[in-house]
Amino acid sequence: MATTYEPVIGLEVHAQLFSKTKMFCGCSISFGAPPNTQVCPVCLALPGALPVPNARAIELAVRAALALGCTVNERSVFARKNYFYPDLSKGYQISQFDLPLNTGGKLVIDTPSGPREVGITRIHVEEDAAKNLHGVGHGTDTLVDFNRAGTALIEIVGEPDLRNADEAEAYLKKLREVLMFVGVNDGNLEEGSFRCDANVSIRPVGQEKFGTRCELKNINSFRFVRKAIEYEITRQEAVLSAGGTITQETRTYSDGLGKTIPMRTKEDAHDYRYFPDPDLPPLVITRAFIEKLRVTAPELAEQKRTRWQKELGVTLYDATVLTGHPKIADYFEEAAAALAGKDASPEARAAAGKKVANFVQSEVLRTVTTRGLEAEFAVSAEYVAELLRLVEGGSISGKMAKDVFAEMITTGRSASKIIEQKGLSQVTDTSVIEAAVAEVLAANASQVEKYKAGKTSVVGFFVGQIMRATKGAANPQLVNDILKKMLDAQ
Repeated sequence: MATTYEPVIGLEVHAQLFSKTKMFCGCSISFGAPPNTQVCPVCLALPGALPVPNARAIELAVRAALALGCTVNERSVFARKNYFYPDLSKGYQISQFDLPLNTGGKLVIDTPSGPREVGITRIHVEEDAAKNLHGVGHGTDTLVDFNRAGTALIEIVGEPDLRNADEAEAYLKKLREVLMFVGVNDGNLEEGSFRCDANVSIRPVGQEKFGTRCELKNINSFRFVRKAIEYEITRQEAVLSAGGTITQETRTYSDGLGKTIPMRTKEDAHDYRYFPDPDLPPLVITRAFIEKLRVTAPELAEQKRTRWQKELGVTLYDATVLTGHPKIADYFEEAAAALAGKDASPEARAAAGKKVANFVQSEVLRTVTTRGLEAEFAVSAEYVAELLRLVEGGSISGKMAKDVFAEMITTGRSASKIIEQKGLSQVTDTSVIEAAVAEVLAANASQVEKYKAGKTSVVGFFVGQIMRATKGAANPQLVNDILKKMLDAQ
């Protein structure tokens, strides 16, 4: 009988802290700058240069830990992680080892069988390495760009609690969401500011002891993470089923080949020869500082979704779409509050929330561009609220609102100015609508007879003709009311 295996997966996520400068020096970290232009003696490791911790980076690391339920240690130690690679000018990386800033924690993910808690071992602070550029120059050279060297990172080490590739993808998406909503990381996978190493092993179902793990290195796409893990599980199962043994090693994923490829034999922690960095004293932060960050922490996306469903009349689907980015969430709340008004009742707030949610999803999101934690909106939230207020007041119809919104995008003018300048105000004069209805009924006597015979579906035909006669300006509700009254009087 063939052995059935269970995957065991733990993720290590490197998240670049949303700071303007590096971890131990004042160099900028702007993405896309010319190679080796954002460097100094500290991040180049020139003799005599001494590191100084970035206070903003420490604050962000604590904020991330609090959002993920970690214990923030008031005393932590920076260590030297020693290894040789061309992108590491010092010959070591400043990181943390046995006394990290944050320990413990958890992240709850949604799975087909319901919510599941995934443990977090630690979140420590470290610096990034430089970037190796392969195949440049004469085509075979490897050059090093030190712009990234020293960039402030947190490494979030997850427990081996994941059991398949779908759970790993869900964990990464939820983690990215949390970090973005607390302003710690910009979530930009393309630029490498959020990337993942996956530790994958398998074991016979029912066995407690873990199998030999392989590390899949620096994957910066949710899709690639899922595909890499799926392939690695299949590969390890094939090796063991054939009577072989798994080699502990570091591998990378090639999307072109659709498989993982060996890079090097995997090192254990003792191979790095960690020891406290003599240039950096222990990092000490106060309990008061930690508590201040706790009470001023931004609201998480999950908390917003729960609150919006209770207070703003939106569905879980609406709330999930609108929390797709922190700025979109802010935009929705601003527009909903503006439409409801300052002293609105709970019922009015819920009604405004639903109207804004529908309009933002159907119209606004098509015009939004996001990059990292920033977003650009073609029309302000205040202008959208004004537009929907005009619909509520009967000045324009919902269909006309879409046309007005398109005009707002191209001109930058408010809805009220566009309606005034183009004469788009909705006709609410009952005498004018009655005259249009009478004219349409007189011109379509055969359709009137069908209605009198019980074929009520012709009402739609009449409404269309009346709206055409009034050039779409008649109030639809008044049209329906007057039409029914005049038809029943025939």
